[in-house]
Amino acid sequence: MTAVRVENPTRGTTLGIHVAVAESWWSRLRGLLNRPPLIRGEGLLLRPCKAIHMRGMRYGIDVAFVDRNDRVIALYHNLMPGRRTRWHWRAAAALELPAGTLHSAGTREGDVLTWTTVPGRKP
Repeated sequence: MTAVRVENPTRGTTLGIHVAVAESWWSRLRGLLNRPPLIRGEGLLLRPCKAIHMRGMRYGIDVAFVDRNDRVIALYHNLMPGRRTRWHWRAAAALELPAGTLHSAGTREGDVLTWTTVPGRKP
């Protein structure tokens, strides 16, 4: 699994410095289940993804859905265990981050995110 750095140049902020990329069916299915809570700078990018659920999770997360142009189309702040998101037809990916990250970075719908591969690191 590769890792990326995620930035929001619209706001001049960094959302994660080590975000794992889940692109296989199995890695997307597993997601963050049975993993320790994310810490600042970590995250998971699910690609492709149009909706997520929090069944089996033990902690809340922030989620940003982006379209194929990497534009944020939906935000969920502190999505709690047992909850789920709507289905987002235009979504190409979901970015899962520690709760509070989207608010502290000032991320809003319409912002465009950038992804840079983190060399030599594996999650």
